[in-house]
Amino acid sequence: MYDSFSSPSRKFAETSHCPKGTLVRARPRIAILGRFAEHTSATRYSAIVTARRVAELVWQAGGEPLTMLPVSGAAGCDWSERLNGIDGVLMPGGGDIDPARYGQEPSSPELYDIDPIQDEADLSLIQYVFEQRIPVLTICRGTQIANVARGGSMHQHVDEPHLHHLAEVTIEDAGGELGLAGQSVQASCYHHQALAELGAGVVPIAFAAEGYVEAVRYEDAGWAYGLQWHPEDNFDTDPGQLAIVRAFIAASAASAASAVRA
Repeated sequence: MYDSFSSPSRKFAETSHCPKGTLVRARPRIAILGRFAEHTSATRYSAIVTARRVAELVWQAGGEPLTMLPVSGAAGCDWSERLNGIDGVLMPGGGDIDPARYGQEPSSPELYDIDPIQDEADLSLIQYVFEQRIPVLTICRGTQIANVARGGSMHQHVDEPHLHHLAEVTIEDAGGELGLAGQSVQASCYHHQALAELGAGVVPIAFAAEGYVEAVRYEDAGWAYGLQWHPEDNFDTDPGQLAIVRAFIAASAASAASAVRA
């Protein structure tokens, strides 16, 4: 019997929505590491959240979004166990990274929502994903944590933060693999930091007008790309945003199918 949770999504399953005997391919399962929130309108306590727009973007692109709990310690960071049945990983936006993680002392009063468990879980997950060549898309903080994991650093606060900032960004390379028919997208940004020193194998492929890195490719990691902007903000009005995530979902499905054949 097919177990829809523990069995890899690369299998085929019967569904009640199709005629009896019809086999349909399950949506690729996309892990999204949850973010800690001190309060939400729907909970009485602090919460583990995934932005609704992020989950809706993954769904619209053909994936099944699954939120995972950030946990510290050996069990929480045993990703070989926790990612069983997962086809791709999306590292979303969130609060700031502790500057100690990239060898600095806090130097800006603008730093916010630093959490040691979040940092530990994020760093261990992205390192595992890179090592195992699991398809991965990083967004905003996710891109920053990936850069730090590879030895890079951050500008703790930039002079002109990109808050509610919409600008055209030109992809200099890899537009085809990102699913973009054109080379430009309308990037919706919400970040007060920027990548500084780039980590090993973090290759910039798009820049903001001010010179900040806005998109990267991660070398030696399979299908692995990062955006500094938020594609979830305007995927329903800018086809390029949805195309990027569809390419990520397609890579996740292809990786899953390859694992089955092996």
